[in-house]
Amino acid sequence: MGQIYIGRWASFTSVATITQAHPPAAVANLAPDSDGYLWIKADKFHESFCQDLTADEALVMAVAQKAPLADTFGNTIGEPAWKHKPSWYQLSSDDRMIAPENQRHMAQRLRAKKAMVLDASHASLVSHAAEVAGLIDEAAGYE
Repeated sequence: MGQIYIGRWASFTSVATITQAHPPAAVANLAPDSDGYLWIKADKFHESFCQDLTADEALVMAVAQKAPLADTFGNTIGEPAWKHKPSWYQLSSDDRMIAPENQRHMAQRLRAKKAMVLDASHASLVSHAAEVAGLIDEAAGYE
């Protein structure tokens, strides 16, 4: 079985380095708190993270969001697993949290066995569940 990236970071440097060329469309809607966690502003969550979902679904996600520490975006990783394992990538073409250009670059860099492009927000796991499940099934069946 390989690895599956669902509109996510497939790091080979730091997230900050990758993001410099193409910042996310919703970067202005991010705000750090006094402890250094980076939150999506509540009133901007729907348009920033899951604009292809209903307002009710977005509200649930906004209330339950888990913010990363802002300084983790500067961390580099060691040897990425994708260098040794087959990988699949689902790219969200309307993602406002990770620029689609950056996703495309990462999918090419990791030499994805398949790069599926969905007309989706960052919440593609919810808005396109059947398509994402199909990609997971494909990767799970790989030997």
